[in-house]
Amino acid sequence: MSEAIAIAAELRDRSGKGAARATRRAGLVPGVIYGEKQAAICIQLDPRVVWAQITKSGFFTQLFDVDLGGNGKHRCLARDVQMHPVTDQPIHIDFMRVSADHAIHVKVPVHFANDTKSPGIKKGGVLNVELHEIELTCSPDAIPHEIVIDLTGAEIGHAFHIKDVTLPAGVKLYHATPDANVASIAAPTVARAETAEDVTE
Repeated sequence: MSEAIAIAAELRDRSGKGAARATRRAGLVPGVIYGEKQAAICIQLDPRVVWAQITKSGFFTQLFDVDLGGNGKHRCLARDVQMHPVTDQPIHIDFMRVSADHAIHVKVPVHFANDTKSPGIKKGGVLNVELHEIELTCSPDAIPHEIVIDLTGAEIGHAFHIKDVTLPAGVKLYHATPDANVASIAAPTVARAETAEDVTE
């Protein structure tokens, strides 16, 4: 969880594909702000501002204060970024307004810590990740940037389930099955290959 990051944007006069293409020709990234039962607003941003944020970890769980200058500020979450298929540069971004009064659901990335303290991994075990993100429900101010799973002491065959994940106060699972596997430590693939060879001999 962290404070909102302020980013500057400008209003766009028109919506539609033609207007978006004109914005991109002008060297800017078109976008939209929607949600909270308010009218959608078409905006445009400096591509350097967009790129500086989308390359950071936890981009989709970061709160932004989108500053439209004399046209006010909007507290938002980024919901979607479209990238150019060839240049891999951002060509459109969607922001959703959020309010501290309304809980939202958000996908939070899962990261793993202390792999060097896992006996299973030291023996050559492989960490198989089944859920790279977990959907959570919470207020915007309580969104965790990541869910960290500690691998300390984990042996080969150990499985980490959603119900074992420790969540911050005020954060709940969103439509998740508690027994669903997040990750597990599998036996070494080399050992499996050797076993297969033994069987075929």
